[in-house]
Amino acid sequence: MKKIFTFLLTLSSLLVIAQTTSDFENYGIPVDSVLNGSDGVHNFNSGNISLFNEYFPSWGGWGGWVISASTDISTAGYTNDFSSITGGGVDNSLTYAVTYAPYGSIIKLENDAQGEIVNGVYVTNGTYAFLSMTDGDGFAKKFGGATGDDEDYFLLTIKKYLGGTLSSDSVNFYLADYRFADNSQDYIVDEWTWVDLTSLGQADSLEFSLSSTDNSSNYGMNTPAYFAIDNVITSDGLVAVENVEPKSLFEIYPNPTTDFLILKNLEQERAEVSIFDMTGRLMSNNSLNNFKNEINIHNLAKGTYLVKVQTETKVASQLLIKQ
Repeated sequence: MKKIFTFLLTLSSLLVIAQTTSDFENYGIPVDSVLNGSDGVHNFNSGNISLFNEYFPSWGGWGGWVISASTDISTAGYTNDFSSITGGGVDNSLTYAVTYAPYGSIIKLENDAQGEIVNGVYVTNGTYAFLSMTDGDGFAKKFGGATGDDEDYFLLTIKKYLGGTLSSDSVNFYLADYRFADNSQDYIVDEWTWVDLTSLGQADSLEFSLSSTDNSSNYGMNTPAYFAIDNVITSDGLVAVENVEPKSLFEIYPNPTTDFLILKNLEQERAEVSIFDMTGRLMSNNSLNNFKNEINIHNLAKGTYLVKVQTETKVASQLLIKQ
């Protein structure tokens, strides 16, 4: 778990947006080992998230999530259901999580992250699914078919629960996509890829579900319903850490505005100007001096922003409304 902080200025105080990275390294498992629930532990926690696991001792199977340090990227078939196709976690770390999600899997937010915005998650294919889509097997087809022209896809859909209600909003990410007119653009994801989840807004938990073009009438989806995640970044709320003087350093004109803003009454020759949205994301950063005090904000969406100005000796902020 990693704890990071993003600084955000309001009208009267400097706030810290705490962000926690759930990287699953807290389990300290050896390379090529896995926690699959066989030891009786069926709830995995890292940072401010919780993953549920089911284990079936009668046949040694599992559902939900496992914590994995497997490096096997070459063994095909269901016996290699713990591995990511990257052979490790994000940034060459050892540990990551794998889910079996034929009917969806849940990540529960806990502690300070509950009811807050999830920044995002890194995802990639499991080795089992990747090799099945690449080569085909006894249950699933080779993506693209014999000619490479079949318009196949393997889609991850992420939704959020808030207050017990599943939102209709979703974030879609294609773990494989063969729908391009130019077959050279077809792909199966084989590296860790960031998926931004801020558009889902506040959440108590996240639901991950899979769909594919390869299905059977009797058994549903043929493509193996596995994928891997790592470095889930959650926002943990705001904490005021010190007071600032909101209008002692500058004034904004016009406000509200549409395409540009002008900073007036700068007390020093040089200043750094940062614009944040209301989730704390940095949207713009500019260096100003006495000869340049206009900032183009044409590309910003309509809404409310926080403008932070910092000189060598002072920091101040004001709200900005973009129409």
